[in-house]
Amino acid sequence: MPNSTNKFIVFILNSWRVALPLPKVERVMRIVEIAYLPNAPEIVTGIINIHGRIIPMVDVRKRFRLPQRAAKLTDHIIIANTSKRTVGLIVDEVDNVGEYQPEELVTTEQILPGIEHIEGIAKTRDGLIVIYDIDRFLSLEEEKKLNEAINEMT
Repeated sequence: MPNSTNKFIVFILNSWRVALPLPKVERVMRIVEIAYLPNAPEIVTGIINIHGRIIPMVDVRKRFRLPQRAAKLTDHIIIANTSKRTVGLIVDEVDNVGEYQPEELVTTEQILPGIEHIEGIAKTRDGLIVIYDIDRFLSLEEEKKLNEAINEMT
């Protein structure tokens, strides 16, 4: 579960509130044009170029089996660092940065062991917030395929 700071960036996907540990977040920005990346895993929607850095864009909606929709000009991109690479996530909006007390946090093992891509849940006055485990977002096979696609491009 998150470290002692327990600070998260909370974002919205459809009406679902999701959080990432704040130390994993590099920046938040408005949506930009996403370039197609041939041979990328299905979960990767393309790439963006930020100051000369190529950042793969991963489809959080697809991973969580949420209804797909076209990107809107009001959408945001969260640039986040996994243990292996930097990725971009398209989200509807960024809600806030919140700090949660240990008693407000529940691990997935306490709820249902083995839930993929979820680190835990934050229980707040406003409802539940799903804490997303970005380090386990891409499978080993997807990670390998993404590396190959990026290497083919460069």
